[in-house]
Amino acid sequence: MRLRPTALAVLTAALCFSAQAQPPVAAPPSPGSPPGAQAGTHAETGAAARGGSKRADSKRADSKRADSKRSDSKRSDSARIDSSRTTSFFSLDDAFGRIQDSHPDLRLFGNQRSVLEAERDIAAQKPAYVAGAAIDNALGTGALSGTKVAEVTLSLASVFERGGKLDARRAFAQSRIDALAVDREGRRLDLLAEAARRYLAVVAEQRRIDLAEFDIAQRTRAVAAARVRLDAGASPESGLLTAQAQLARAELDRSRAERGLLAARQFLAALWGERDPGFANVAGDPYALPPIQDASALANLLERNPELTRFVDQRRIAESRVRLAQSQQQADIDWQVGLRRQQENGDFGFVASVSMPLGAAARAQPGIRGAQAELALLETEREAKGLSLYSTLVEAQGRYRLGALEAERLKQDVLPRLERAEKAAEYAYRAGAISYLELALLQAESVAVRRQRLDAALDAQLALIEIQRLTGEPFLAAPNAPAGATP
Repeated sequence: MRLRPTALAVLTAALCFSAQAQPPVAAPPSPGSPPGAQAGTHAETGAAARGGSKRADSKRADSKRADSKRSDSKRSDSARIDSSRTTSFFSLDDAFGRIQDSHPDLRLFGNQRSVLEAERDIAAQKPAYVAGAAIDNALGTGALSGTKVAEVTLSLASVFERGGKLDARRAFAQSRIDALAVDREGRRLDLLAEAARRYLAVVAEQRRIDLAEFDIAQRTRAVAAARVRLDAGASPESGLLTAQAQLARAELDRSRAERGLLAARQFLAALWGERDPGFANVAGDPYALPPIQDASALANLLERNPELTRFVDQRRIAESRVRLAQSQQQADIDWQVGLRRQQENGDFGFVASVSMPLGAAARAQPGIRGAQAELALLETEREAKGLSLYSTLVEAQGRYRLGALEAERLKQDVLPRLERAEKAAEYAYRAGAISYLELALLQAESVAVRRQRLDAALDAQLALIEIQRLTGEPFLAAPNAPAGATP
C-alpha cells in the first residue's frame, strides 16, 4: 500500500505563515530636569544643602552614565544580532527540502533496495546444470591395470524443483522490496516531524527575544520614572536601584534568548548535516492555531500512518514465507544423464539416474508452523500498534485544544486588562499614588502572562505536529472547509 506524497507539505499547517513580530513598545520621552535645591535660612545650612545636592547630582550622573553605557552596549549587541537575523530568511519548506536531498537515513533506502533487488535476482535463478566426467576401472591391478578396460562417463545433472519453489522465492523477495517503500515513507515522516519541532524551537526563541525586548522597554520606563521621583525627593534611592536591577534581569533574559536562538539554529541545521547554519531568521507564527477535527474523525486517518500500513506489507511477506515453507513439502528430484564409453572395445552407452529424498513433508512441518505463527502474530501486533497510536492521537488532540484555548483566552480576556492596568500603574507611579513594588509586580505579571501564552501556543504546536505525523496529513481543515483548503 503506497502512501500519497506529502514530502514538502506535511507538518506545515501552523508554521509556514509569515512571521508577525510584535511591534516594540516605544519608551516615552525623558521627563524634564528635576527642580534645583532650595537655599536654607542660615548660610551654613544652605551651603551644606548645596554640597549634599551636588554630591547627589554627581552620584546620579554617574549612575546615568553607567546605565547609558550598559544600554549602549546592549543596544549594540542587539543591533548586531538583529542585523544577522535579517540577513537571510528561512522557511520550513526549505528545511524539508534539505532533509530530503541530503539526509543519510533517506539515502540509505536506495542502497537497501539495490541489495534486495540483487537478492531477488538470486532467488529467481533456477537450479544450475552440473557437467561432470568420471573414469572407472583404470590404474588398478591385474586386469584393471592401466586404462585398457577403463570406462569414461560424461554426464549432465540438475535438480527438478517441485511445489512452486521458484515462484515462492520470487514472491518473497519482491514483497521485501515493496515493503521498503512504506518503511522509507515512515522514516521520512519522522524526520519531517523532527524538523518541524526543531524549526518551532527557533521560532520560539525569536518570540522570547521579542518578549524580552518588551520587558526591557517597560523596565526602562520604570527606571526613568524612578529617577524622576528620586530627583524630586519623592522616593528613596532603593527604588531606583531596584528598577535598575529589574532592567538588568530583563536584559539577561534577552541575552539568554539570543544564545538560545543560536543554539536552536545550529540544532536545526545539524539535522541535514550543516555545522554552520546558512540562515539567521525563520518564518512562523506560533499563535496561528487552526481548528481541528474531533478525535473520532482523526482516528479514521490513522489507517494512512506508515506504522500501520507497513503491516500490510509485513503480512504479504509473512504469507510469502508460508508459501515458501509449504513448497518444501514436495521433495525435489535430482536427475542425471550421460554417455559412457568402454575403452576395451570402444562401445558407447547411455546412462541416466534419478533420486529423491524421502520424508520431505515431515521435515517441512516445523517451518510451516513457524511461518503460520508469525503470520498470526502480525495481527496481534497490528491491533496493539493501532491502540497505541490512537491513544497518542487522543492525547495530542487534547493537548492541542487545551493549548489553543489557553492561548486564545489569555489574548482575549487577560492581556487587554493587563495592558490597561500597566498604563494606569505607570501613570499612578509617576504621580506618586503607588509604590515601585506595586508597579514592578504588575510588570512582572504582564510578562508572565505573555510568556504563559507563548508556552501554551508552543505546546499546542507540538501537539499539532504529532497529530500531523500520526495522520500523515499536511493540514487539518475545519469541518465546514472545502476539501483541499488550507486553514
